[in-house]
Amino acid sequence: MELTREQALALLRQYNEEPFHLRHALTVEAVMNWFARELGYGEEAAFWAQAGLLHDLDFERYPEEHCVKVREIMEARGLDSALIHAVVSHGWGMTEGDAQPEHEMERVLFAVDELTGLIGAAALMRPSKSVQDMELKSLKKKYKDKKFAAGCSREVIERGAELCGLTLEELWQQTLDAMRSCEDSINRQMEEI
Repeated sequence: MELTREQALALLRQYNEEPFHLRHALTVEAVMNWFARELGYGEEAAFWAQAGLLHDLDFERYPEEHCVKVREIMEARGLDSALIHAVVSHGWGMTEGDAQPEHEMERVLFAVDELTGLIGAAALMRPSKSVQDMELKSLKKKYKDKKFAAGCSREVIERGAELCGLTLEELWQQTLDAMRSCEDSINRQMEEI
């Protein structure tokens, strides 16, 4: 079964209430949409975006079973097995989920999940509270500070860049560009939630 964007958002909200988790889901959704278009997968952009929106579906309610419980939730609803695999594979090596990122979309999701969190945290430290005026050198400085956003695994980000065939700086810049492109839209959506 395929979900509309509205159905996917309703499913996300069924399992997530915290604004932080909802903002992260919306951010990863938009970043995945951006990457799909940039990488020549425009026809699949909605699928990429939906994987981004639902990637942490189980995290708020079942943090100890992250990427395991989501499979049960999605299979019970008869969702597309490709979507389930994409969502589960973003936790490869970090959770009990056993799926590895195979498709380019899955590798991108794996790479940007942690990075969007780190960039978002860095933005909150800026006077503007925005990525719009964030420079790559500022992001590099935050990235190198292991105490900053310590929950965002640098190892996973580096592994993700490698999986995507990008340098770390290329992944940083592209993800920052993607987040700049969607920040206003996400802010508006968060006001409506």
